[in-house]
Amino acid sequence: MKLLIDADGCPVVDIAVRLAKKHNIKCMIICDTAHEFQKEGAVTVTVSKGTDSVDFALVNLLKKGDVVITQDYGLAAMCLAKSAVPIHQDGMIYDDGNIEGLLSWRYKAKKIRNSGGRLRSSAKRKPEQDAAFETALANVLTSSGKSK
Repeated sequence: MKLLIDADGCPVVDIAVRLAKKHNIKCMIICDTAHEFQKEGAVTVTVSKGTDSVDFALVNLLKKGDVVITQDYGLAAMCLAKSAVPIHQDGMIYDDGNIEGLLSWRYKAKKIRNSGGRLRSSAKRKPEQDAAFETALANVLTSSGKSK
């Protein structure tokens, strides 16, 4: 098992790398040339800028049972299809029970934006979100580690 981070715009990279080190799990940060990362305890894979270039690179590195951090519902769906465990930066674990609704919402939101509509912007990130993420990821890494 390894931990892969969709790092473009990800606010929990440091938490994820720290937990991967604590659980002795290989950690990979995948980003494009606009968002380069270098974190001790993680391997950084930098890909060319382009629509979904990070997503496709990440999926190509993915194996069954890997854990993926992403806020991208489309990428989460691809991870589920490869029997990985995707987790949102707020701690939500994507699964077969919630991904269809999330993808439906993404489609509706895109239609609204394409027709000139606006959606409310995200609120400023709160410490509670980081705490929820850390708890959820620690639980996933602990339970995945036991099933080896």
